[in-house]
Amino acid sequence: MSFGAHLEELRRRLIYALLSILPIFILTLAFGDDLLRFLIAPAQAQLRAAGLPASFQATGPLETLSAWLKVSGVLTIAAGVPAILLQLWLFVAPGLYPHEQRFGRLLAPLSLLLSAVGLVFLYLVMLPAMLAFLIHFGAALGHPDAGVATLPPDAVLPTVPIFPGDPVTPPPGSIWFNQLLQELRIAVPDKGGVRGVPMTLSSAIAQQYRVSEYVNLVFTMALAFAIGFQTPVVMLLLGWTSLVNRAFLAGRRKYAGLVCCIVAAILTPSPDPFSMMILAVPLYGLFELGLALMRFLPAGRVAAGLGAREGPDAGEP
Repeated sequence: MSFGAHLEELRRRLIYALLSILPIFILTLAFGDDLLRFLIAPAQAQLRAAGLPASFQATGPLETLSAWLKVSGVLTIAAGVPAILLQLWLFVAPGLYPHEQRFGRLLAPLSLLLSAVGLVFLYLVMLPAMLAFLIHFGAALGHPDAGVATLPPDAVLPTVPIFPGDPVTPPPGSIWFNQLLQELRIAVPDKGGVRGVPMTLSSAIAQQYRVSEYVNLVFTMALAFAIGFQTPVVMLLLGWTSLVNRAFLAGRRKYAGLVCCIVAAILTPSPDPFSMMILAVPLYGLFELGLALMRFLPAGRVAAGLGAREGPDAGEP
């Protein structure tokens, strides 16, 4: 193909890639509210566990809409990566030899799988642990001295019933405390039926998060985890290019463990050792996975096909 024909083919593949992710973007917009609630659910769970209101705040009229659109856009790109990579592969593959294509067919699914595992680990394990530390740390700072007052003999303190949720069809004017929402609630005779006031622990620092800052934090950590979980892929590439060998890396496990601890300390916003260890252990596990892949998937074997064992490293212990 001529240079112009290559450019035309590239343009066609880019158009196909954009068209393939357009339905994903429309779908994320349709379920934007659910996706945003899914994203803030870990923070809400930890806020409720600490006895704090689980509501976020927006300090600008466009902040919630911007966060909603950002969630849809980022998830569209993340979910559309396989389709984009497919079009890129269809553009590049005709110029590769069969043994070179085998490397791409192995690395692309492996990279996508590791990225997905990293994001699941972030959402289910790392994010709740980090938020639990940060929320409890902030809530414990600066409890004010409420003082002690002597009640007059004829004083009667009003009481409010405490429920784990809202009563069924409460009469207008009734008041109660909702433990789940950490709100003082009142039934009103208009649309909606119930109004609430968030109640919080007495502290010098109120735990009230901006939705845009929280979304940015989650996406920044998601990018860091998706990159960090590519360690086995990087190790495979280094081994295939003969820049390092498996014996060299296997003999430096203690240094790898130190590097994993340093990377975990950088990637985790919370400074507590527990959160850092939660990340450092999987990172070291990825290092060991990379060593195993370097042993069982040397360049010679991949080039010849996974059914063969070729190359000087195929039988490396």
